[in-house]
Amino acid sequence: MIVGLGISALCAFGALIALVGVIAMALPGRPQPWPVHLMQRGALLAAASAAAIYVLGLFAVLTSEQEFNDGAGSVPAPACREGFDPDTVQHLSHHRSSYLPLRFDCVLDDGTAYSSDPRYAWMNWMALLLALSGALLAIGAGYVTELRARKRALIH
Repeated sequence: MIVGLGISALCAFGALIALVGVIAMALPGRPQPWPVHLMQRGALLAAASAAAIYVLGLFAVLTSEQEFNDGAGSVPAPACREGFDPDTVQHLSHHRSSYLPLRFDCVLDDGTAYSSDPRYAWMNWMALLLALSGALLAIGAGYVTELRARKRALIH
């Protein structure tokens, strides 16, 4: 878990550096053409933020998976038992984990499943939206650069 927090913190630090780069675009002396640089820095910010959120969730799933079958009192998985009523816990059958999308589901003996932690839903959506935003910003920066190059070629 410490490694996961460290990697997530490293990605968050990268996002912070990218945020400073985005804010620097508002200051005098910014590089030209500034819209391209702003989109590139925004893409980096979105990508680093998506990575930080995904890695945090990934290591949460890995930790839940590691706690399963880790000695006495580890079956069913502690993530499926803690915070749920005893009647539900009594009917636990097994669990399912997934790394893409992030989830750790607890399966009851009748086949129904419930999520061990509702935070996985927002982690999945935020990582997806930030990754898509980063990709769109990077594509947009490339498009603007290509458009400027074509305009320059027509002028000369």
